[in-house]
Order: sequence, then structure tokens, then C-alpha cells
Amino acid sequence: MRTIGLIGGMSWESTALYYKLINERVRDRLGKLHSAPLLLYSYDFQEIKQMQYAGRWQEAASSLAEVARRLESAGARAIVLCTNTMHKLAPEITSKLTIPFIHIGDATAERIRAKGYRRVGLLGTKFTMEEDFYIERLRAHDLDVLVPPADARADVNRIIYDELCLGVTAEPSRRRYQDVMAALVASGAECIILGCTEITMLVGQGDTTVETFDTTAIHAETAADFAIG
Repeated sequence: MRTIGLIGGMSWESTALYYKLINERVRDRLGKLHSAPLLLYSYDFQEIKQMQYAGRWQEAASSLAEVARRLESAGARAIVLCTNTMHKLAPEITSKLTIPFIHIGDATAERIRAKGYRRVGLLGTKFTMEEDFYIERLRAHDLDVLVPPADARADVNRIIYDELCLGVTAEPSRRRYQDVMAALVASGAECIILGCTEITMLVGQGDTTVETFDTTAIHAETAADFAIG
């Protein structure tokens, strides 16, 4: 198997899911005691959040690119960035690599297109829902992207940072997400992208009337399949 380099810690709650899901996929495909060869660098997420909210994106890009380069030097044959939001910096990271960068947006869009959907509802951090880096990546796969209105985006973002990244799953927050997803469906969404790696901790398929696409699981499965070859 090929070694995967994971850039995690954003947050560690979802990075733990990556580790579990990648190894489950390898076990299910290869059987016996097989597990994935992985290299993990885990950030202090408080530092990353401060960079995000202060707009210090170039500083964050330099740090992530250096970590990716170090993982490659340590033997990684592909890089997996275990977060949706920081894919904003994918171009800066890939510019320092000679190995594949497995993009979470591409993996998710390909899964959605394979199911025949075209109009998608997107949940994520405010950066993912409001900036072009993620939405344009989905549009490149011929997807029409719907996002919640401003007040709902604020609630979705707050719950991610103030609760889910701390491992807190509260019933009022689950109901709020259910309402936001219902509104996206009423606006024409054929499916929902759980576009933050922590959202799967709170809601899933049973919380909406349309199919959900868990970016954490999709990204992890894609990484495992690359490792197996």
C-alpha cells in the first residue's frame, strides 16, 4: 500500500474520524488485520482559527505548504488535508508538492455526479459557504450550489466552531441544522453536502428528506482507495 500523509487537527475531533474511516475502508477491502500506512501532522487548531478570523491566510498557507512538503519528504505518496475550509489554500499547498493532493471538493463532487444529482445544498463554515474557493470547485463539476441565507449561515458556522469542534452535540443545534436543510430542499436542493468535517457528528441521512453527502467519509474513503491502489 501507498502511504498517505494527513494534515489534521482542524479540528482533532474530525481528524480522529479520518483515522477510523480510512482504516475501516482498508480493512473492509483487504480483510484480515490490514490497516492503512499513514503519516499525520496535527495542528493546534486555536492557532489556525486565529489566522482564519484575522485574515492571515498567507501565513496559514506557508505553514500548511511546509507541513505538506515535510510529509512528502517523510514518505507520503499523497496528501490529504483533513478539513474543508483550509482547501481555500489548496493551490499554495500543491505548488510545493510533487505527489498528488486528494481534494475533498473533487472527491465529493464526483460522488454526487455519479448519483445523478446536479443541484446541491451546501453546509459548512462561513468561509466555505460564502467564498468562491469551494463553490467554484463544485461548479467545475457542473453542480449548481445553493447556500443558506445569512442568518442561517451564521448559526451553522457558530455551531461548528463553538460546539462541534469541542466535541459538543446539542439537540437544539441538531434541530437548527434540520431546519436549515429543510429550507435548502424547499429551495430546490436535490441533496445536501455536509461540507465541514465536523458536521457529520451532529446530523446525517436521517435528518433530511434528501440524500446527504458526508465529506469526511467520502474524503477518507478516497484516501484509502488511493493507498490500496
